[in-house]
Amino acid sequence: MTPAFPIEPSFELLAVFIGALSGGLAAVRKQFDVFGVLVLAWATGLGGGVLRDVLIGATPPVGVADWRLLAAACLGGVVMYLFHPRLERARRMIAVLDAGALALFTVAGTIKGAELGAGPVAAVCVGLLTGVGGGVLRDLLTGEVPAVLHQRELYAVPALAGAGLTSVLWSTQTLSLASGVVAVALVFGLRIVALRFRIQAPGPWNGVTWGRGRGSGRMEP
Repeated sequence: MTPAFPIEPSFELLAVFIGALSGGLAAVRKQFDVFGVLVLAWATGLGGGVLRDVLIGATPPVGVADWRLLAAACLGGVVMYLFHPRLERARRMIAVLDAGALALFTVAGTIKGAELGAGPVAAVCVGLLTGVGGGVLRDLLTGEVPAVLHQRELYAVPALAGAGLTSVLWSTQTLSLASGVVAVALVFGLRIVALRFRIQAPGPWNGVTWGRGRGSGRMEP
């Protein structure tokens, strides 16, 4: 089933640009030079898509084959490099952009997996990997523990929920632009709520339950 509107390419192009902004900001914070900013913008914006394509056998990966996505990633890096003094102060805005990238990547990745014949569960896994992959590469390249692996405001759970909904919509042939936007909004909303109220998954030792974590509820990327 193919929606009348090309959801996956449109969502992915926007996600790459937003993800590249997030990666560019992380590079600026680490005082990388202009080349480092562009590399980290590329890794964050396109890393999840490259990992997804390698997993499902879609070669060459879009991260090196589609000039539009490459241009979007480079544009995001350049924008952050040129305007980072102003954007650095807008921490909440960057957190929101990061949540948007997570949502768009997750839905676009799930759709691409389904288009290439992955079953419902496999499509969810592909979407989840696409959603979190860029952030994982960003954190590794800047010497941080990936957010998805440690106790922090929910990151993978919103992506899993959005991928699951998208897979169901595809399987039931009800996926459209409107329903795709709903799936994106679900991921985005869950991530923003988790950031705002410091909602965390249970810790391995202290038995922290779902609810408010430490902090005042400020949103930070």
